[in-house]
Amino acid sequence: MSELIAYAIPFFILLLVAEALSYHLLGHDHGEGEHGDRLRGYENRDTATSLTMGLGNVAINVGWKIVVVACYVGLYELTPLRLPSDAWWTYALLFLADDFAFYWYHRVGHRVRIAWASHVVHHSSEHYNLSTALRQPWVPMTALPFWLPLALLGFAPWMILGMQAVSLIYQFGLHTERIGRLWSPIEFVFNTPSHHRVHHGANEQYLDKNYGGILILWDRLFDTFEPEGERVRYGLTTNIETFNPVKVATHEWRAIWDDVRTAETWRDRAGYALRGPGWQPQPTNAAAGEAAAKARPATAPAEA
Repeated sequence: MSELIAYAIPFFILLLVAEALSYHLLGHDHGEGEHGDRLRGYENRDTATSLTMGLGNVAINVGWKIVVVACYVGLYELTPLRLPSDAWWTYALLFLADDFAFYWYHRVGHRVRIAWASHVVHHSSEHYNLSTALRQPWVPMTALPFWLPLALLGFAPWMILGMQAVSLIYQFGLHTERIGRLWSPIEFVFNTPSHHRVHHGANEQYLDKNYGGILILWDRLFDTFEPEGERVRYGLTTNIETFNPVKVATHEWRAIWDDVRTAETWRDRAGYALRGPGWQPQPTNAAAGEAAAKARPATAPAEA
């Protein structure tokens, strides 16, 4: 995996520079009717933050990957199953298994708040370009459980890590506004820049859509697909308004801590951590009555 990513890094940099130059040379117009009249392009502070987040993620993963590999190897040694590394169908199965694991990791990352606290970093930019692909979390630990079954199924650890790298490299190219919609059969089967722009949208109809990694078929199958239509508004429903990498990396963790610390019951504490972003506990009967009383117009008669 390290070698694949290492080989890809020069291409990442070259493509990022080429895309940034395209905005200087060609402007921000995308063409008639595709996304509206202007693309977001690059902003120096935003790009610097994205690159810093990416470098931090790489540094943290130097140590964390040791734990990941140890878990894969341990489970692989425990299972009696073995899939041959010299058969083409093994890699076809691995491709599907990896992409399926990514879909559910990604979906849980949006639906469970402690997982969202990690993944929200990637959605925190109000721009959408190749540097956004590098805006990665500094708490990558939430991904591990979703790939452990692959080791138990008999995929060798190096194969799992290699396929993860292939998926990561593919997804880098999704983060661009410069590519419009592709040929319809490609759009139907594969995740494309158009589909992934939707995923990064804060528009109401785009929230929690298009979780796929390489394939978009899982979204079609599990009813989380949304085509690109209305101009995408990038970022969060409530943007964090900071370029400070430490705040970008930790803001949702701090918010969870504040909610858990002030919660009145253990059930509410669990809800703040394990339910979706924005979850709030149901008010007690007394609190609901008090809120209703405050909301009642002064001329409204009290209930008997």
